[in-house]
Amino acid sequence: MDTVTQTDIAQAHFANRLAVETDVADVAATLTTHEDDFVLLDVRSRTSYDAGHLPGAVRLHHSEITKESVASLPEGLVIAYCWGPACNGACKAALRLAELGRPVKEMLGGFDHWVRDGHPVETSS
Repeated sequence: MDTVTQTDIAQAHFANRLAVETDVADVAATLTTHEDDFVLLDVRSRTSYDAGHLPGAVRLHHSEITKESVASLPEGLVIAYCWGPACNGACKAALRLAELGRPVKEMLGGFDHWVRDGHPVETSS
């Protein structure tokens, strides 16, 4: 494979990933600066969400995502997250949201990396 073709493929691949993925550090920085307007979507169970979630996150399990349930979410970009790297709930949610026409990104690392990196957590009473 010639170098030009390989670098073109790499550029397209990584640009496509960045279009649909974000990470804990980027979300934390954006929450701190309030630069972007987005909805954080926790797709874990109610029990997990109540025990701790990202500040301002709303909960909607990936299996509950429908046209009707998504209508209650604020407009704009949705950033979905679940437990962490071994959980595919955020990927399932992102796929469903995209199918419904919503702009969406998956937060890599999930709740596990958010806590591990020392970011604040909210609980539900």
